[in-house]
Amino acid sequence: MMKFALLLLLLTVVFLAPLKSTVDADVPQVPPPIQFVDITNTAGIKWNLKTLAHGSKYLIETMGGGGGFVDYNGDGLLDIYLICYSQTPQPAGASKLRDALYRNNGDGTFTDVTESAGIANSMLGMGLAVGDYNNDGWPDLYITGYGASKLYRNNGKGTFTEVSAQAGVNNTLWGTSAAFFDYDNDGYLDLFVCNYLTYDEKTLPCTFFEDKPYCLIKNFKGSASKLFHNNRDGTFSDVSEKTRIAKSKGKGLGVIALDYDNDGRLDIFQANDAAANFLYHNNGDGTFSELALEAGVALDPNGNARGGMGVDAEDLDGDGYPEMFVANFSGETNALFHNDRDGVFTEVTNKLGLGTISIPLSGFGSRFFDYNNDGLSDLFVHNGHPFEPINKFFPETTYRERPFLFENTGQGFVNVAAAHGAALQKSYAGRGLAIGDFDNDGDVDLLLMNVGEPPALLRNDGGNRNHWLGIKLIGAKSNRDGVGAKVTVTAGALRRVKQRLGGTSYCSASDPRLLFGLGANTKVTEVEVRWPSGQLTTMKNVQANQYLTIKEGAATPKSR
Repeated sequence: MMKFALLLLLLTVVFLAPLKSTVDADVPQVPPPIQFVDITNTAGIKWNLKTLAHGSKYLIETMGGGGGFVDYNGDGLLDIYLICYSQTPQPAGASKLRDALYRNNGDGTFTDVTESAGIANSMLGMGLAVGDYNNDGWPDLYITGYGASKLYRNNGKGTFTEVSAQAGVNNTLWGTSAAFFDYDNDGYLDLFVCNYLTYDEKTLPCTFFEDKPYCLIKNFKGSASKLFHNNRDGTFSDVSEKTRIAKSKGKGLGVIALDYDNDGRLDIFQANDAAANFLYHNNGDGTFSELALEAGVALDPNGNARGGMGVDAEDLDGDGYPEMFVANFSGETNALFHNDRDGVFTEVTNKLGLGTISIPLSGFGSRFFDYNNDGLSDLFVHNGHPFEPINKFFPETTYRERPFLFENTGQGFVNVAAAHGAALQKSYAGRGLAIGDFDNDGDVDLLLMNVGEPPALLRNDGGNRNHWLGIKLIGAKSNRDGVGAKVTVTAGALRRVKQRLGGTSYCSASDPRLLFGLGANTKVTEVEVRWPSGQLTTMKNVQANQYLTIKEGAATPKSR
């Protein structure tokens, strides 16, 4: 009897084991969560400024920390540019007091090519704007800073030449974020530069020493921003007065060029610190009207000015009109403005879950991006308080802060940073933020730029089974970068609209390509590009998971 029982047990194991294996094979395998992995050191990025000035100079240096992505040599790989924001002597082992350019080697590593590229910039720097201002096919660099700003023309041979004086764009105020955009649709990029405080160390409006956390920004006078018109001969003209941009004096930190009312002309939104924001509506006659108050984006719902820093825009509800986001100072909420399609915005920050959670932190760099390619735009905010001694006076507030990764649920936003890697659970003295697919694998990576500590390159790894389509635009009649173009991608029931924007984030430049998450769709039904010139390019039945280069007026796009 016992032998019979053992035989029966053996037969059960033999016959059921394959059945169990088959059942397990049919169970859907849940992919691991996406991880943002810090590869800064293994990638060979060694740049680091550690020490900031004491006393009043500290206010200038602590606001810096910009840079971003640029494919400077045209090899299809995003390189990295980092801004020198300090002139304080550094300790042994720190980087030289200069900007840094790192070439992408295509194997996950980068090489410092600053000297060979002819980059010699060293100043109290702030921000980076990238744009092909002379339409020669090579991206040029504009570096903002305190007391000076510089234009580096790309020579197309892996080198740059500094041409600020002859080009006429040496802004001598405290320049912060900047945006290349074509405001008059003549096919050449113009340049908008935010200016921050009217600042003179000899006549400060309040005491600023290490034993006090900061000098209130509201005590300082603001400055008018600058608009430089491209003369199409390698030079620019200052048209700030002529266009009425100079009528408004603000404390500009973030800027974005967008067509918020779909009239075919690019407008400008400027985030101001401790002052009402500006929305410059493009009148189409070479002038702008400042309409932020009428549009509902100047102040908070109680009529108070906030400390605006980083900005971005994205069409979140698919109606073809972009919403706008502003990252603000601690003690205030960040701000998400819904575009009501009538020239007016409604603040929906609290309604969509972005309000209360942001009050303790100071937001700087900010970008919408689809981190998991599910077709919904998520939001990343890089946080960090501006003033290092703040914890001595306000124990509940810290200098280094954790970033936000807000996932779009379709009903609102939820901060999911803690679930996506140790790098997103770390605290940073956060400033600039750039997004870009540096390894061309179809998901968006992050470049976090900080002050007094190294930048962080975070690679988007694993767990993403959704599909995507990347689009690079090349204008012909329009500006070569395609700034101002609107791209609509339809894949099954999914329809997404993106504008090729100018500016964005805080003092940073991101991947110029537009990356669309497609969810489970393996084919794109239609791609439509409406160029600033008014021309329309349409393609049908495009395969997913590739980058397309679409040239204005060309019959067939180029895939890679």
